[in-house]
Order: sequence, then C-alpha cells, then structure tokens
Amino acid sequence: MNRPAAGAATTPHPMATEAACRVLADGGTAAEALVAAGSVLAVVYPHMGGLGGDAVWMLVDADGETTVISGIGQSAADIPQGPVPLRGPGSTLTAAASVDAWEQAFTHSLERWGGSMDWAALLAPAIAHAREGTPVSASQHYWHGQRREILRDQPGFAAVFEPGGRVPEAGTRLAQPQLARTLEILAQQGASSFREGELARRLADGLAQAGSPLRATDLAACRARVEQPLVLRYREGELLAPPPPSQGAALLQIMGLFERVTDGPAPPERAANFHLLAACVAQALAERDTRLGDPTTWDTPEAMAASMLDGPWLDTLAATIGGHAADASPSAMPQADTVWLAAADHHGHAACLSQSLYFDFGSGVVAGDTGVLWHNRGAAFSAEAASPNALAPGRRPLHTLAPAAFRRKGRLALLAGTQGGNGQAQTVAQLLWRVLDLDQPPAYALSRPRFLLGPGFEDTRATLKLEADFGEALIGELARRGHPVETVAPRHRMMGEAGLLQITGAGPRAAHDPRGCGTAAPA
Repeated sequence: MNRPAAGAATTPHPMATEAACRVLADGGTAAEALVAAGSVLAVVYPHMGGLGGDAVWMLVDADGETTVISGIGQSAADIPQGPVPLRGPGSTLTAAASVDAWEQAFTHSLERWGGSMDWAALLAPAIAHAREGTPVSASQHYWHGQRREILRDQPGFAAVFEPGGRVPEAGTRLAQPQLARTLEILAQQGASSFREGELARRLADGLAQAGSPLRATDLAACRARVEQPLVLRYREGELLAPPPPSQGAALLQIMGLFERVTDGPAPPERAANFHLLAACVAQALAERDTRLGDPTTWDTPEAMAASMLDGPWLDTLAATIGGHAADASPSAMPQADTVWLAAADHHGHAACLSQSLYFDFGSGVVAGDTGVLWHNRGAAFSAEAASPNALAPGRRPLHTLAPAAFRRKGRLALLAGTQGGNGQAQTVAQLLWRVLDLDQPPAYALSRPRFLLGPGFEDTRATLKLEADFGEALIGELARRGHPVETVAPRHRMMGEAGLLQITGAGPRAAHDPRGCGTAAPA
C-alpha cells in the first residue's frame, strides 16, 4: 500500500536535502527539518552560509498564521571610524545571529507545532560531516578559486579551507574538525553557548586577535527577533515578506507596482511585461536604498515599511512607469551570496530559511580555533550619515535576505526564495509572476529565462542582464524600449539559485533551480 508523502524539502545541496527529508520521514516538523539541513549546509556549503552569519526564517502554521524570525546581528558597541572594508577583520563588524535563529525556530516548533525531535539529534548529521569530511562542491571550488587572492591571507582561512596550501578540487574530501567540535558543543549545551560560556569566549577571543571590533559583550547581546511579516494584497491573495532591515519591503513593492501597471491577473510572457517588471524592480531598488535600514531609525518598523507600501504611494509610483525605460542608477548595495531552503511536513506546517555570510566566504576570517567562518555583513552599511542604513553602534544593517510566502484564502500556497544577494527581490518577483499569475509548475518556472537589473556577481555594470534563451526578438524589443541590455548564457550563475515549495490539494510540491546543484525531494 502506498504511503502519502510525509512532506517535502528543497535545499541547495543534496546532503542537506537528505538531512531534511530524514527528519520529515521520522515525523519531524518543517522547522526541525530545516535546523538539520541548515546545520549541514554550514559544513558542506560553507562559502554560502554558516554559524558565523545571519538567518531569516518564515514559519507558517497549518492554519496559515506566519511568523518571522529575524536572525540579524547588530554592529559592535565600539565601532572604528572610517569606511568599512569589504573583507578581512575590519568587515567583521556585526554579531552573527544564525545559531540563535535556529534555536528560536526549534522552540517555535516545540511550543506550537508539537515538535518532538531532539536538538542534538538534529545537529548530528552536520557534526558527522564536519568530522569525517565531505566532497568539496563545484560551487565551493569555483568561488574559492575566484576569491583566493583576497581570502588566503585572512586569519585562519587557509588552515581550514586550503589543506596542503592550495584550493581543493571539486570532489576532494574536506574535513573540518574544529567546526565539528563547535557543533558538538552547540548540540550538548544549546545555542546559548554561542553567546555565553566557554565557546563564546573562544569566539570572541579569536575575533579580537584577528583584529575585529566585536567583543564578548557584543556576542552576548545578539538575539534573533520574533516578528510579524509584512503583508501586501496581491491578486486574489496575500504576499508576505520579512520586515526591515530585510529588503522584504522592496520585494512587496515590486509586486504591488507590477499589479498596478499590468492589465489583468495574468500578464503573459511578452516583452512589454518584462519591461514593466524591470521598471518596477528599478523603482523598488531605488526606494530600498533610500528608505530601508535599521527600523530604530524610524518610529516603528511598521512605519519604515509603510513608507514603501502605502497604497496611495504605490499608485503615485506606478503612474511614473511608462512604455520606455527610465534612467536608473545601480543599487548601492554590494553583491552577496545566500542559501534558501524550505520544507513542509505531514502536520500541514511549512517553513523556509535564508542564511548567509553576505559575500561568498564572508569576511574570510575564521574565529580562532572554533572553525567558524565569520560574515562581513557590516559592509552593507551605508557611508551616508543621513541614511537609515548608516553605521552606528548596535545597529542592524539593511539586509538582502528576503524569503517570501503567498497565502490564498488564508492558507499557505507558496514559499519562494533564492541565493543572489542584491538580485534576491527581483528573482523572487519573476518566480512569483510565473507561478501565481501564469500558473507555471514550480520546476518549469525555475527553468525559464530570467533577468537581473544592475550589478551581478561577476559584472559590476548597471545593465539589464538577460539570459540568451529569452530569444533575440524579446531582447531586441527591450533594447528598443531603452533598457541597457546585456546578454548572458542561459541558466547563468548570476541569476541566483532559487527554490519553490508549492502547497497543493495533493500535498507539497518542491523544486530547485537547475542553475545550481541543489535538489528537491518528497519525504
């Protein structure tokens, strides 16, 4: 007799997807599955996220109620003067909140979803992978090779990631015994050991010795925040995204503008509609760069987000979008990297998680003997003193992490997210259009050509980059409409590595981007 699937999961690495599916198959919740998968990714995909970074969760109860866990670390209490460097000890300016966010998601599952899995058991696969070693992924090998000149001399980096003094080839087994020991401490003593106690002292000492401004008191003060999502009416349902300092408001603004400038509920795949979506992206990114940052610079987080999402304001902005591309300045935010993963369980609950070191390999600094690679999220602060994203002690920077959810009649219908830093909001917007408006199946939507407006991972020009399989006719029409088009290869890495999890009457349906090596699977 066929058993119904116990859920589904999608992650950027097969080992992480396997870890999530094992938890789901054992009766675990979606949040428990992602704690297991997220910790595995910290080992097998270390260049894209880990213990020394940030994480933003969206947790959706079976009845559709949605909770955001905003694991975004704050800047040091004693910050140095001058510009923040993009790499190295000077960029390790903010505490790391991923681990605390994992624990708060685990607690949410325990208290509201009847979670029954053991915390230590969820970290066990990651511990084993770190101790025994796993094959270096093609992605890790590629980005290590690209960044070696700026990474190899960073404190602790080569000792962990360059055994034998060279970039390990894809498929080479890489063990991380120091990280394994750190994960064991977290498993035995709980996530609080990351901010207090012996492990926290070693983290703080390692960072200080490297030249970071972070101190033990900064780590102790770092906590993820449980928050309500931003909500925007879209078509026949509701779009949800994390509040500031996430760029979630920019994603919602893109979709709010797109709904206003298109005709009907399902604008087809024509050049005119790609033009309009790109124009909405340009408008929203310009708004983001002037309005978003740490919400403490406004009266309330809601007020900061409302400044972008107020209905009359969206109407005003939409009226400025016409049939020809307006001049658009490139985004002020540097590029970054992320992982996005999602799971749904047999209880009817679902969750998604974006975690990141900001740039690939983050700052490049490993904190002492802990094996923890620290992020460089402090480089996202603005140098403009009047900006809501200006650097100040204890502030959280404007954040690229922006997972999304869509509810229909109060029930979850879709989770979406992507790797891609600055491109996250526009990549997710294209996927939302395809799945929600055009009713494309998730796997098909992910395989279709995408665009990226502004700088990319390997291209700093403020062009509209289009994958070549859009076709010459559509690309030519966008050029005639005034877009500074640039053609790149189909399924190009700069277009992000996205995932989708759709909830249907037949159960959850997960899919992963063919642009990466990730997988999606039923449990």
